Amino acid sequence: MLVGLPREIKDNEFRVGLTPASVRELKAHGHRILVEKNAGAGIDAPDEAYAKAGAEIVDTAAEVFARAEMVVKVKEPQPQECKMLRPGQILFTYLHLAPDPEQARLIEASGAIAIAYETVTDAAGRLPLLAPMSEVAGRMAVQVGAVSLQKANGGRGVLLAGVPGVPPGKVVVLGGGVVGANAARIAHGMGADVTIFDKSIARLAYLDDLYGPHLKTCYSTTEAVEEAVFGADLIIGAVLVPGAAAPKLVTRAMLPLMRPGAVLVDVAIDQGGCFESSHATTHSDPTYIIDNIVHYCVANMPGAVARTSTFALNHATLPYTLKLADKGWRQALIDDKNFRNGLNVAEGKITFAAVAEALGRPYHSAADLLGLAA
Repeated sequence: MLVGLPREIKDNEFRVGLTPASVRELKAHGHRILVEKNAGAGIDAPDEAYAKAGAEIVDTAAEVFARAEMVVKVKEPQPQECKMLRPGQILFTYLHLAPDPEQARLIEASGAIAIAYETVTDAAGRLPLLAPMSEVAGRMAVQVGAVSLQKANGGRGVLLAGVPGVPPGKVVVLGGGVVGANAARIAHGMGADVTIFDKSIARLAYLDDLYGPHLKTCYSTTEAVEEAVFGADLIIGAVLVPGAAAPKLVTRAMLPLMRPGAVLVDVAIDQGGCFESSHATTHSDPTYIIDNIVHYCVANMPGAVARTSTFALNHATLPYTLKLADKGWRQALIDDKNFRNGLNVAEGKITFAAVAEALGRPYHSAADLLGLAA
């Protein structure tokens, strides 16, 4: 198969879909790889490294999209990239279609086969291709939140760790999954007063066993969340409903009741955000303030630590990339029902139920599309 690797063009996105090592693996499986010039510059992977691994370096993304049978990316295709997709071409990347009807419309119109990292599952129902970026984003959330809390950045002027005689900052983490657990780990390590919310008692019990009395766990109800948020310095939104729009846990009306200068970090912004007042921001302009509350809503947080993120992502995605290249998308998805969950759009049809529901579009079963018995 001819596999294409374009350079990412989203604002301050320096990650890349394939490392030179991944290219070498694809080459060893007998595949050809096109790499856009300077695609790996943001992770210190020069064109020479890709060429040595066996790739052909081309000048433009247009050539990658025009020639490749499969395009491997990191972030969702931007409109100009969507318009270069063609019928039957495989797109393997993060998509986050539920809050993005325009992207969904363009991919439907292209006739391409769009497989989303974030909805691929494993045998236990986990999200193995989302997990590495969730780990990065969760750990980063506390880091960027701490910076946003500085007075010069509009925050309360609170040091999360505190100092002797002055209590630490209060951190509330909404969601106890991969993002939330990693955020709690870093906040706890910094010495903050941390409370984590979830609706799964089993998950809360796990976190309680892991951290003991150093971490407060709380079952998520509207009342409990409101009480915690009103007294917090930093609130991290870490709620995920796979493929679907995130629920709004902090309403616009709650902002004036919060501590002035408190910070909201919305890690769920890729799925529409879990704060009602959230809208996507970029690394070049990451925050805004509403009712004296600082909002950090960067939609590609792990892109800020591109080298770490790229290698972590490739370690997870490479086996699936090889399956697609070795078998073709139909056979790869027929053989693996968990991989099949990654199919979001195929041949002009939306094939992931939560995306179809969020967008108000007809849903077509991936199994039916592939001719599999129910």
